Amino acid sequence: MKSVTSKIRAWSARALLSVGLSAVAIALSANAAPAAAPLPKTAFVYMSPVGDAGWTYQHEQGRRAAEKALPGLQSTMVENVAEGPDSERVMRDLVQQGHQLIFATSFGYLEPALRVAAEFPQVRIEHAGGYKTAPNLNTYNARFYEGRYLAGLLAAKSSKSGIAGYVAGFPLPEVVQGINAFALGMQAVNPKAQVKVIWLNAWYDPPREREAALTLIHQGADVLTNHSGSPAVPQTAEEKGVKLIAYTSDMSRFAPKAQLAAVTHHWGPYYAQRIQALQSGQWKPQPTWGGLKSGMIELSALNAEVPKATRALIEQRRKDIVAGRFAPFSGRLVDAQGQERLAKGQLDDTAIATMNWFVQGVQGGVTSPR
Repeated sequence: MKSVTSKIRAWSARALLSVGLSAVAIALSANAAPAAAPLPKTAFVYMSPVGDAGWTYQHEQGRRAAEKALPGLQSTMVENVAEGPDSERVMRDLVQQGHQLIFATSFGYLEPALRVAAEFPQVRIEHAGGYKTAPNLNTYNARFYEGRYLAGLLAAKSSKSGIAGYVAGFPLPEVVQGINAFALGMQAVNPKAQVKVIWLNAWYDPPREREAALTLIHQGADVLTNHSGSPAVPQTAEEKGVKLIAYTSDMSRFAPKAQLAAVTHHWGPYYAQRIQALQSGQWKPQPTWGGLKSGMIELSALNAEVPKATRALIEQRRKDIVAGRFAPFSGRLVDAQGQERLAKGQLDDTAIATMNWFVQGVQGGVTSPR
């Protein structure tokens, strides 16, 4: 009997222990952190074909980088979407297809994006280069002008004529900033340097980009750069034997001899961060203006022929900008009409963001974009 009683007691203890462990397990399960929310279905809208290089190509590389960083991310892209009504229709269609986050990657998408955001408050939109926000629309951009200043140093060191040609899209502040910073970089090396500008009034128009590049070469430019969307300017530089500082992408495949370096854009980390912010419920309108320090902009792909002394100059100035010891728009600044715009110190972000004038040494005029 004692043996049976002992066995019953042992079984009861084990049973109670099992029940207790099960209760603990249930309690832990009830109090466990909830599973992470799924990644938001994300879309990217591009104003030109993705192609092999350029503005849209770099955003597409950013999308792919975000997919790699965030396994399970469902993302899609729509290319060659015209600014205006077409972009509004495309964004509305993307919302109706279940996309929760849309990156609208061209300046002219801003007003359409604002209308879509107002119509679909549950959707989040990130607009590249814009200046207006809404409760569900954020803006982001890069300080391209920081890379342009470094490019100007390199251009001046490489130019024999002291004249650079600049093929530009629209005379918006973002583009004007880049032209001015490029000119100031050149003038830091050669005070007499000139930058000649031709406006396209288009972001992507390969035949006109080529025509503008040829005109600038005929006007004495022996270094070209651009703020436009195709490889036409690099290809023209290579064909005509002048130097090139590429923009948005490394264009060495199109201009292996001509390219000195490229001011390149890097969007992947930002895209991954904003997608995760929406996933975690932390997304909010938080305008971003990144630069060399954040890695959004780099002067990369330096040609092996660039002298060590020039590389050292560029690297030192890059470090100065990143550390806050130097700003491209600092010191005495005089515009192309001879008016003093800054006596000393440096321009603040508001003045930079609304820049609509050229520094001395820039030829071409800031004209209406339309």
